[in-house]
Amino acid sequence: MNATEITVIGNVVNSPARNRTQNGSVTNFRVAATERRFDSVKQEWGDGSTFFVDVECWGDLGGNVSHSISKGDPVVVVGAIRTHEWESDQGRRSRPQIRAEAVAPNLARGVADFRRTQRTAQSESQDTQAPADTAATPSSDEMEDLVAGRDYEGADAALDDMDPADLSAEPAHV
Repeated sequence: MNATEITVIGNVVNSPARNRTQNGSVTNFRVAATERRFDSVKQEWGDGSTFFVDVECWGDLGGNVSHSISKGDPVVVVGAIRTHEWESDQGRRSRPQIRAEAVAPNLARGVADFRRTQRTAQSESQDTQAPADTAATPSSDEMEDLVAGRDYEGADAALDDMDPADLSAEPAHV
């Protein structure tokens, strides 16, 4: 299946809402991405047009999003974009929608405190798959094999110790 992949950098417009469906759990929210343009006449930056898009996050991603992302947060969303269509009293309607593969806070605008979630056998068997019309995803056994091979899994210490004397100061932004 070919999907149109997209990365959107913007702000969360509404609080993420988690719902259970017959296909599993899904978390939905909306993102607004406003372009910034430099006005050479005024010699200043200004806002351009705004793109609004609905985002759906299935399974563990949805659970993590509902616990980590709030209205107003700057985010980066990566996923497959499609057109969601439906019938209403006004006729046929449509809007863009992203089925997210990854959602992250935009660290260009702030800091984050990442904590790895603990996976249990029960959570692996529940709500981890998007509806059947999505691209094939690895089974929970295949995912277990992938995760088990990570050298940092379960370690509390950093992979490499750092000496503050080795760190250079960040360059100033001009």
